[in-house]
Amino acid sequence: MEILFFYLVALVAVASALLVVTCKNPVNSALALVNTFFSLAVFYVMLEAPFMAAIQVMVYAGAIMVLIIFVIMLLNLGTATLKKVSHSAAGGAAVAALTLFVIGYFLNRSEPTGMTGDITSEVVAKVGHTELIGKALFVDFLLPFEITSILLLVAIIGAVVLAKREV
Repeated sequence: MEILFFYLVALVAVASALLVVTCKNPVNSALALVNTFFSLAVFYVMLEAPFMAAIQVMVYAGAIMVLIIFVIMLLNLGTATLKKVSHSAAGGAAVAALTLFVIGYFLNRSEPTGMTGDITSEVVAKVGHTELIGKALFVDFLLPFEITSILLLVAIIGAVVLAKREV
């Protein structure tokens, strides 16, 4: 029964991700992205990581999507943003198919290394998800975390500057 539920959620996630790319209206594309984020949160719940699922919903489906919708409204993107060029879609589909083939080839030909990390299920049960994630985020990966926040701030400032030029 779990495998059937997994396949159902995976189908919804892939369909939503395809809608993100294929929708002509940027707001509809953003709403499909929210659906994809919720599907990923369900995957986290299935992996027994409820804290990550909650963070996925609150941060990505909540805060980040509000910022994306805000930027879309600031830039005033309409439904006719660019002409659709058929050769670019075919080229993108060819690159995606080639990438999928290469990934499948390497996954089928590879062997598991047998290596295990420092964090096992016993450590997670003893310490807890939240403490391990917090320690990794704010001790081990502090610099990438701060760089990501600066990049988001620069993107928002850039959107505001671009919106002010047209007014």
